[in-house]
Amino acid sequence: MPAARGETGPVREPRVTKRRAETRRRLLDAALEVFAREGFGRATVDEVCTQAGYTRGAFYSNFASLDELFLAMWEERSAAQIARARQVFEAGDLPVVTDVDGVVGEVLRVVPMDEEWYRVSAEFTAHALRTPGLREVIAERERAIAASFLPFLLALLDRVGRTVPDPDALGQALIAVHDGTAAQCFTEPGDPVVWQRRARLFAHVVTAYSTESRNRS
Repeated sequence: MPAARGETGPVREPRVTKRRAETRRRLLDAALEVFAREGFGRATVDEVCTQAGYTRGAFYSNFASLDELFLAMWEERSAAQIARARQVFEAGDLPVVTDVDGVVGEVLRVVPMDEEWYRVSAEFTAHALRTPGLREVIAERERAIAASFLPFLLALLDRVGRTVPDPDALGQALIAVHDGTAAQCFTEPGDPVVWQRRARLFAHVVTAYSTESRNRS
């Protein structure tokens, strides 16, 4: 008997949506492996489909291109970083810090260092520089990531009696330091001096973009 107008019959859409979400998830996971192994510029839709165990039809029902797939990966990764930063900041009590080095140590503790993702994102960033439509998307996500960490950083700096006149400038500078030093750290992962220099450079930049304040928490 058909359902009367205003009544609802069996609901199938959530099941389809769940299946589609699983397909999308597997394609994203497969793409990261393929991009990291082959390089973004050499990866193909067929390789991603083979890795995920799907057909080209499944791919194109979720993404229009490899660019769109990567941007979905970028959105997902950056959203996770933003959520992690906010969770740390909103968790409650801030860690005890006594100087800028201590502040930097706490910030670096929550900044992810993932070599596989770095290889993929660095290559895609180079691709985006050749594709005007992608440049602003990448830049906007970088700004959002920096903005998510700044409240935590500024609160810690306030604890050690420092204030930041231009938080946006500091955020941009720290992203540049992170990207540059990450390449060095991944090139020489077993050299502790490289990682120590990374921390010191962060501290120099934080000091340069902040000033002493009258109040010390």
